Amino acid sequence: MHGYEPGTVHPTTELVLSHKHPDDLAQITEVLNSQRTTGRPFSSRHRIIDTDGNVKQVVVVGDQLLDAAGTVIGTSGFYVDLTDSYADDIRENVDEALSTLAESRAIIEQAKGVLMLVYGISADHAFEILTWRSQETNIKLRALAQRIVDIVAEGSGPRISDSARNEFDHFLMTVHRTVPHPDRSVTRTESGS
Repeated sequence: MHGYEPGTVHPTTELVLSHKHPDDLAQITEVLNSQRTTGRPFSSRHRIIDTDGNVKQVVVVGDQLLDAAGTVIGTSGFYVDLTDSYADDIRENVDEALSTLAESRAIIEQAKGVLMLVYGISADHAFEILTWRSQETNIKLRALAQRIVDIVAEGSGPRISDSARNEFDHFLMTVHRTVPHPDRSVTRTESGS
């Protein structure tokens, strides 16, 4: 898609960014920076310039690339070339689809957070539970996640006990002590202190 013969170049961030249309480069840089800091999958619609100078309209979808130990070593994903069929109505549909996808992802992440807090589980396990409940109840994952988030936000769902809330209050007020800071060593807070 970029104009290179397979196997002739090693794809690096710098090489990929060098092919972004100058008017879209800031947007792509923001998407990549967000992915680095949040670790969430990403998608973007933008233009690239191939090795012959042709401008192409593309959608890119990607996620973290992990090594066998689970360490982030880059990103992996795919491009879809929309150039031949690109028109204003397609642009609007793609923008709308990407926006909906981002909103769905955010709601699902919030619901996962609720399960992680309540059950003390990992994000992956929380997602497995949401997926299982979605399949068992034949309710779309996004709709189920939205309902969980809505009920928790309304305060009409299960309540956290006062003692658990007090423990969390203490945690919230002292967690900053565990954040690495260049001018001080990290300290650990103890529960109940």
